[in-house]
Amino acid sequence: MPEERMTEERPNILLIMADQLVPFLTGAYGHPVVQTPNLDRLAAEGVRFDAAYTPYPLCAPARVAFMTGRYASGLGCYDNAALFPADQPTIAHYLTNAGYETVLSGKMHFVGPDQLHGFGRRLTTDVFPANISWVPALADAERLTQGGHAHNYVLPNVGVRPWTKFLSYDEETQFRALEYIRERGRAGPQGPFFLVVSYHHPHDPFHVTRELWDLYEGAPIAIPDFPENLDETYSAMDRWVNEVHGVDQVPLREADHLRALRRAYYGLVTYVDRKVGELLDALEETGQRENTVIVFTSDHGDMLGERGMVQKRCYYEWSVRIPLIFHFPDGRYGGRHVSTPTSLLDLLPTLLDLASVPPERVLPVDGSSLLPLIHGEEAPDRAVFSEYHLEKVKGPSFMVRRGRYKYIYIHEYGVQLFDLETDPGEWQNLAGTGAREVEESLRTLILDKFDPEQLAAAAADSVRRRMIVKEALERNGVHWDFSPQFDATKQYVR
Repeated sequence: MPEERMTEERPNILLIMADQLVPFLTGAYGHPVVQTPNLDRLAAEGVRFDAAYTPYPLCAPARVAFMTGRYASGLGCYDNAALFPADQPTIAHYLTNAGYETVLSGKMHFVGPDQLHGFGRRLTTDVFPANISWVPALADAERLTQGGHAHNYVLPNVGVRPWTKFLSYDEETQFRALEYIRERGRAGPQGPFFLVVSYHHPHDPFHVTRELWDLYEGAPIAIPDFPENLDETYSAMDRWVNEVHGVDQVPLREADHLRALRRAYYGLVTYVDRKVGELLDALEETGQRENTVIVFTSDHGDMLGERGMVQKRCYYEWSVRIPLIFHFPDGRYGGRHVSTPTSLLDLLPTLLDLASVPPERVLPVDGSSLLPLIHGEEAPDRAVFSEYHLEKVKGPSFMVRRGRYKYIYIHEYGVQLFDLETDPGEWQNLAGTGAREVEESLRTLILDKFDPEQLAAAAADSVRRRMIVKEALERNGVHWDFSPQFDATKQYVR
């Protein structure tokens, strides 16, 4: 049994998740301008993972993978309208069975009639629909379904707003989470909790309050540099997502638009950091900090104009890299940086280890515990994978990262190989060059684990089924959106 299992007193677990947060744009990962003092403190006192990846660069499938520790495609989750099967054990199911109080506040993008997936309590509704109303059309051989997301990345669609529904959502998420922490502190000793607090921001739209905008007045805001042959560097997948996002319809590469985009994003990152600080303060004030493991992460990143691209749906570092910080209550391993590649898939086995859940009570998963890496062990051959198959692309694709190399396989459309040690900007595609042995070994890793033809057929079949169900649900007026239950007759003085 790993020494990190706190057998005398199982720890509380607070997992904080942001949406679409690029690790490079936080002080915790070394950014000199973006103000994230609370994340900085967590990283300084905890363990920072410097090569953590999403297993799927899209919201709902990434969260399915996080919850189950399994690849989303293995569960039939290919897009933001794919049902999360209710019979799949999640981290919340396991921790519930282990005696934890399991609570979710905020966004998790569950799609389907089960809106709990093992959580005993859910304190808010979701910000996005639980129905399958966002089923993507199958890609046409000549043209992809348009999305137009790039319009949200340029002026006047970025910048100051008096308020937004998304800020309201995160404020509700925060209020309910703080209320839960404070009430547990007031009630006194009880069993351990697993609390997930999940924010919408800094996901687009990039609308900030005047105070957050002014916070970066006069600050140096770095923007991307574009080579003259930028368009020639695009892979087939890059061209697909640029087309559907409408990149060519907006002045995304112009400096004024990029600076406004980054300034608004900086403000939203600081907004999330302040929420983290309030949670930490609440734990401290209620005497629960000393037995709470804190994890901070995100579901995926955002290109934010890098390479002239927006959103996620690709495998460049800005899209697939995520922040991952573990903070232990006794300061154990404080300041340690782990450079070995890791994944959101690894959170389930890691947290179950920390909660002393016996291995024989856990079904096989695709992730593996991070505790050996936290202890300082080396794992030079450890490989992590990411996948993307359906929404706004013409076929299945995969990424594998092992050591310094990242290999991208776009089935029937091309490959890319990058040496992230010598080329962190991912400009030199080494595929088909002298690194042939590396390329072949990484390709083999992908094809030994995934079957592109089978995935393509299964994804297309899933769309056809869901289109029929979607039409019937809409005709019947049936929806699955979660409505939290609060009994006001028992809340206060009665």
